[in-house]
Amino acid sequence: MSRHSRSQLALGIILILIGVWFFAEKTIPSLSDFADQYIRWPFTLIWIGALIFLIGLLTGNPGMAVPAVIVAGIGGIFYYNDTYGGGQGAWSYMWTLIPGFVGVGSIIAGLLGDNPRQNLSHGFNTLIFSAVAFLVFASIFGGLDVLGKYGAAILLIIFGLWLLGKSLWKTFAKRTDNNV
Repeated sequence: MSRHSRSQLALGIILILIGVWFFAEKTIPSLSDFADQYIRWPFTLIWIGALIFLIGLLTGNPGMAVPAVIVAGIGGIFYYNDTYGGGQGAWSYMWTLIPGFVGVGSIIAGLLGDNPRQNLSHGFNTLIFSAVAFLVFASIFGGLDVLGKYGAAILLIIFGLWLLGKSLWKTFAKRTDNNV
């Protein structure tokens, strides 16, 4: 089946499902009341992310996992801010999670067979960068009260030691290989 045919198939299935949903919502009013809590903002972004992912799966394009996770992740940030009162100030450090969403999307794409070695490596590196950036900015702007007074500092030291050890290990291994 060609990519164009898969795209039409995916779009057809999605339109049918949306039509069935609208029909069921008009027929069963209690369904509409139940679904209202999951269709309002910011769940809309999460559902759009899921739809992008579904389209990627149906069309055989695992790379669509990256934009799907980004959109759904941003919806998750909005949900967190709305639910737990993070407010606009939380964006001073929450934005650092977006590269992590790219990393998660790359990992999913790699697991689904889209250039696995490169996507997994890139995904994990991006995820680590995002975690470190989140720790730094959340520590600066006061978003990490959960970890206690020294929690963020200890985590940053651990990440720094890990990166230093990784770099030294590669240098040592390269020297050992050259001497053999």
